[in-house]
Amino acid sequence: MNNMPKVKIGIVAVSRDCFPESLSVNRRKALVAAYAAKYGMDDIYECPVCIVESEIHMLQAVEDLKKAGCNALCVYLGNFGPEIAETLLVKHFDGPAMLCAAAEESQNDLMDGRGDAYCGVLNASYNLKLRNLKAYIPEYPVGTAEECADMIKEFVPIARAIVALHNLKIISFGPRPLNFLACNAPIKQLYNLGVEIEENSELDLFEAFNKHEGDERIPAIVAEMEAELGAGNKRPEVLAKLAQYELTLLDWVEAHKGSREYVAIAGKCWPAFQTQFKFVPCYVNSRLTAKGIPVSCEVDIYGALSEFIGTVVSEDIVTLLDINNSVPADMYKEAIEGKFPYTHKDTFMGFHCGNTASTKLAFCEMKYQKIMARNLPIECTNGTLEGDIAPGKITFFRLQSTADAQIRAYIAEGEVLDVRTKSFGAIGVFAIPEMGRFYRHVLVERNYPHHGAVAFGHFGKALFEVFKYLGVEEVKFNQPKGMLYPTENPFA
Repeated sequence: MNNMPKVKIGIVAVSRDCFPESLSVNRRKALVAAYAAKYGMDDIYECPVCIVESEIHMLQAVEDLKKAGCNALCVYLGNFGPEIAETLLVKHFDGPAMLCAAAEESQNDLMDGRGDAYCGVLNASYNLKLRNLKAYIPEYPVGTAEECADMIKEFVPIARAIVALHNLKIISFGPRPLNFLACNAPIKQLYNLGVEIEENSELDLFEAFNKHEGDERIPAIVAEMEAELGAGNKRPEVLAKLAQYELTLLDWVEAHKGSREYVAIAGKCWPAFQTQFKFVPCYVNSRLTAKGIPVSCEVDIYGALSEFIGTVVSEDIVTLLDINNSVPADMYKEAIEGKFPYTHKDTFMGFHCGNTASTKLAFCEMKYQKIMARNLPIECTNGTLEGDIAPGKITFFRLQSTADAQIRAYIAEGEVLDVRTKSFGAIGVFAIPEMGRFYRHVLVERNYPHHGAVAFGHFGKALFEVFKYLGVEEVKFNQPKGMLYPTENPFA
């Protein structure tokens, strides 16, 4: 997966001139040593130019970080810190920044060895606000060298996401299908987030696809697909067309990314797609997503954005699923009740036609799209990758613009249960604590569309901080029992 940045965090120690500079120097050295011992040095760079006490020092530090190739910043308060210079450091550095501070070491050294960084964080945060600057501040930002090393490590996926979004282009092929207004949202917030978008017609895509007919690279892609599918290759006759389509998208990405380094795609898949292309793109979408280029279905632009954020934060494959159907009562009784700690209302099925990567499925087969085949010849609907999603931890989330261009998000951690779905598509039985209330008072009440991004693991903490850093003021989550939503009836 190479469609994301490598983060290098420059650690800059700051010092207030009425405190011993040695406090910051020695504490910075201890911090870097602690990080190296636990995590290695790949993610960090120790800025040795100076301890920042003044604006001149600040400029010197920024120049050093630039030369070292740093794309993220840690401002480390070894003592109280210079509130002006340290916040100007955040302002002048071109990239995401965090702030943490040194705890006092011993009761035996509270005279010349006391740094007061606990106090300095307060002034730093106030000055950041005065200058309208953003910085990640950990939940408890004051700690030992080892604790601050852990804070910096937690900043890595957050910084990676911010850097990636500022270099992202979403390529869409539309228009959206009829009756899919739920996936329609103003693109203004993309620009506010630093994301570029290129909107194209599916006719442009069809023209590019036709120009790839007979491409000499097709047999190699077909061989890849055959190896991946193995015994699940139930529609071998469509593989050459799918390979032609995959090459079309990959070539489009290279030709159209322009000034941006990273790309996500919001793709078209129906209603005219099947009759003109003579297949459905689900399997190709899954393969590109597995390469680190998320492809959303039904021209879901904010779905593609959410997938990309999940990919960058988790450094793993994601998927996009419909929050689709309830679990039948008899299935719950037979396979879940008493075996898992969830009520019936905590469960639901997440589904899409066949866009989930094969490595995230417990088993899979190349098949036709059952829903579309109700109205079309089956041979036009080949191209889905069907199977139950592998059990394990998941995070369901979405970043979304509202109809009036307000940005909001939700995050809910849960799991895919080891329960056979007995259904079709890429599908799984999901369980999220208090899902019933979350469904009603967040997803329904806040007008979210049916698509949700799924990361395979629990990444709620990092995603929450990414959304905060982006300025998303409303980030909802599945509240525990006894914690009422604003719209929840307390007498129910």
